[in-house]
Amino acid sequence: MDHGGAETSNVSLAYKVFTFEENKTDTLSVSIPEVLDPQYGMYVWPCAVVLAQYLWTRRQELRGRMLLELGAGVSLPGVLAARCGAKVILSDSDKTPLCLENCRRSCEANGLADVLVLGLTWGEVSPDLVLLPKLDVILGSDVFYEPDDFEDVLMTVAFLLRKNPTAQFWTTYQERSADWSIDALLHRWKLNCVDVQLQTFNADKPHLAGSTLPGSHSVQMMIITLKTEDGL
Repeated sequence: MDHGGAETSNVSLAYKVFTFEENKTDTLSVSIPEVLDPQYGMYVWPCAVVLAQYLWTRRQELRGRMLLELGAGVSLPGVLAARCGAKVILSDSDKTPLCLENCRRSCEANGLADVLVLGLTWGEVSPDLVLLPKLDVILGSDVFYEPDDFEDVLMTVAFLLRKNPTAQFWTTYQERSADWSIDALLHRWKLNCVDVQLQTFNADKPHLAGSTLPGSHSVQMMIITLKTEDGL
């Protein structure tokens, strides 16, 4: 991972390079700006690298598909998907303009002029949410961070999946508490969940994409879909 520093809009930035590869011949590097000031929390978190690794292993399927990343922040998964040929919309809360600015920085750092950045707040049905184009995949890394947000996240995901019944929500989360559970909320919003084992996409390692992440953190991945009428 390479490090570089810069001063932009009165914040200190460090650019980190993540290099995804397969068999040493097929490689792709993306540059992600992080805000160094700890009050912003705009770093690449362990969950983002794991989700990006999953996207990398499915890169052939991504080309031409429409993806939306929720709570994108520094946007590693969405940027990687766009670099792999997907049509990508990055989103974060419309109440956090600095996060949206960082989404745009990530796009600029990777030459992605066609990626749309939208302010979408979990739990709110805004005009921008309603007017989104047809989606194939919704992404979210570490969006299940604050328990108070869990239902708002799933309400937004359920709304999008009802509009796009064949779409899937690909999400990674970090185990922080034994009490962590979204089972009741999945039932309430009529959603199915399937766990994806990290070893199936070569993410069961402490160091991914030439980085020190996810390190010793315990990260899990799941795919959430709309529950059908037969309950499956």
